[in-house]
Amino acid sequence: MHDPSKSRRLFLAGGAAGLGAAIAGGRAAAQADRGTIPTGPIGRPEPKLEEEPPLPLDRQLGWAVVGLGDYAQGYVLPALARARRSRAVALVSGNPEKAKRVAARYGVGETALYGYDTMGRLAGNDAVGVVYIVTANATHAELTVKAFEAGKHVFCEKPMANSPAECQRMIDAAKAAGRKLMIAYRAHWEPHNLRAKAMLDSGALGQVWFASSDHHRPLDPSLPRDQWRMKRDVAGGGSLVDIGIYSLNGLQWFLGESPNAVAATMQAPPGDPRFAEVENVFSAELAFPSGRRATISSGYTASKKRIDLWGDRLVATLDPATAYQGNRLVVSNAKKAEEILTEETSAAQFTGEIDHFSQAVTEGTEVRTPGEMGLRDVRLIEALYRAARERRWLDLNPDMTVREA
Repeated sequence: MHDPSKSRRLFLAGGAAGLGAAIAGGRAAAQADRGTIPTGPIGRPEPKLEEEPPLPLDRQLGWAVVGLGDYAQGYVLPALARARRSRAVALVSGNPEKAKRVAARYGVGETALYGYDTMGRLAGNDAVGVVYIVTANATHAELTVKAFEAGKHVFCEKPMANSPAECQRMIDAAKAAGRKLMIAYRAHWEPHNLRAKAMLDSGALGQVWFASSDHHRPLDPSLPRDQWRMKRDVAGGGSLVDIGIYSLNGLQWFLGESPNAVAATMQAPPGDPRFAEVENVFSAELAFPSGRRATISSGYTASKKRIDLWGDRLVATLDPATAYQGNRLVVSNAKKAEEILTEETSAAQFTGEIDHFSQAVTEGTEVRTPGEMGLRDVRLIEALYRAARERRWLDLNPDMTVREA
């Protein structure tokens, strides 16, 4: 007979008593006598909706999206259309015709279209509360400062900027304007990542002394979205900056600590024009104050987005871990593996981070992924590149600057 208490789980292999109990963590027992005529309400609980109904328009915070590339059009604007507390009310682009087409699709009036050189006019648009920076890394700092000067709050894509100095400039501008700054680390709202984090924190995995994270994707020079990633002055680096950032931020979030020592290597195939300025493969080992160890890798030739949390009771594997959709979580031991299904799909990560920021702005609460976190990660990236160049271990201070001898 079907047992609703197991309806959210898919068993992949048999054996190993105790795996289910560790995962369940307090699941209610099934009704013992199923032949008894019930005297109260019956039936399965009403399923949770993917998204709560949106607030009335006058209670939604208006967002201006800066940059209308593939990511903005494919994920950011659709998420704003689904969001509960947020909506797109303005667009900023260097391509006026594209801006008009996108505006028509999302109901943004042509009077709320701006160029990068006219962003200052956002100051006169009271409908805009937040500016979302979705442009190439090298432009983040300048555009963020412009948005703060216009009196708006800023939500900025990762990596925060190409240098710690630029990150600090953004943080200082936020403080001077009295506005909030948040970095778009969307995996902090991704349902499978949240479930894995909860299992680790609850002790369900046991003691986790090792973790690994591998983020790779092909780099296609024929695509505009990849062309700027081959230029160091625009991207700030290669695969480490672009997709290795998921590993760096994710492992610190899962483990609840930052590394105190790092070693690294990087590789760029000779003669490949894609890697004349940036690295292809980057790999590193991270040592943590608790004694934990972690490894990361990133690259531009394969396709992989995986995180493993190695506990002495269970191993949690997110594969994919940070994809835009279709992420999966499997926990396993020596004899059994079980996929953990979540009530929400991976799409919740986009609306989750957006509405979190809108709520923080309207209610005056703290943000989960502030500019200081972005600065920390850019400092760590800088330290890793130095470790790779010098081919040695580097000790780090708590703020991720290198501890000089």
